[in-house]
Amino acid sequence: MVNKRRIITVGGTLMCALGIGYFMQMGAPAGASAAAVSPPPPAPRIKDGGTGVTQSGFTPLTAPVLPPDSAEPPAIPAVTMPVTTPALAPVETPSADAGPVVPVAFDPAAADDADAPAAIADPAPACDIIATAEAEAGAMARVTVSAACLPGERVVIHHNGMMFTEITDAEGRVEVSVPALAEMAVFIAEFGSGDGAVAIAEVSSLAFYDRVVLQWAENVSFHVHAREFGAEYGADGHVWAGAARDMTAAALGEGGFLTVLGNPDAFAPRLAEVYTFPTATAARDGNIDLTVETEITADNCGRLIEAQALEIRAEGELRTRDLSLNMPNCDAIGDFLVLNNLMDDLKIATK
Repeated sequence: MVNKRRIITVGGTLMCALGIGYFMQMGAPAGASAAAVSPPPPAPRIKDGGTGVTQSGFTPLTAPVLPPDSAEPPAIPAVTMPVTTPALAPVETPSADAGPVVPVAFDPAAADDADAPAAIADPAPACDIIATAEAEAGAMARVTVSAACLPGERVVIHHNGMMFTEITDAEGRVEVSVPALAEMAVFIAEFGSGDGAVAIAEVSSLAFYDRVVLQWAENVSFHVHAREFGAEYGADGHVWAGAARDMTAAALGEGGFLTVLGNPDAFAPRLAEVYTFPTATAARDGNIDLTVETEITADNCGRLIEAQALEIRAEGELRTRDLSLNMPNCDAIGDFLVLNNLMDDLKIATK
């Protein structure tokens, strides 16, 4: 993270709502503290106590022009148009000695192939879209989408209220590891045409983890920060996109890890960050401070930006909170806003 420039106070609105819903569904207002700070050195960040979150055309034919009146009309050249008529077989008139005429039934097999109508091509086959999901360690699910007829296409992955965008590769394939938000995890892959596929995985280990999600649309530079057991910014226990860890620490009960979802190069991207902590197998007691930060940039300054937080705890309850935030003016580019209570801190108690 870069050095902080200065401290500012920001006005805005934070709106929270309980329940499960799709991204950007508005909820009831609730307060949240925010402080404007600059990117931290290893020292603690300074936060103020104010409430900052709030066809082309054609040329017509010209009629022929006749010469002036004269005794004789102008000669009109003769034009011969070739006329093609199908060759007819000679017709023989039966004689009286030929006997009666017997009708013969038409035999399609005897017809000349040249006289048969041209075959009509079959319509293009439908695009096959296949999605699969398989449970992995850390309450994760490996989700694969295959659509050979849709290379380089934007696809939205939906899961239990969480959404993020990916882009298929040259073979029409996407593979991503997704933090599960339900033990019976249902994943929907949706393309811009409305076509898609569904995959299901049973993720029985979810009960051992606490998990928080922050999701948003467009590149507005949100980040989840988890400071485990009192860790300072930049220390080993500070988990964020710049120090995301993997699930090894969680497998040992030593700490959590962060998963970044979504391709920011997709059209109208939807992005998400998910922090996971192994609450049921934690090796120590203590608190985990959770904050959301956003940098003031030329893309978001002076704008209303929105995000949504999803929280699932070991007991299986899923909660959502919606955020609407008025960003400071563009003279504050480079500073950061810290949202203190958009997510509840985790309290870890070993058994």
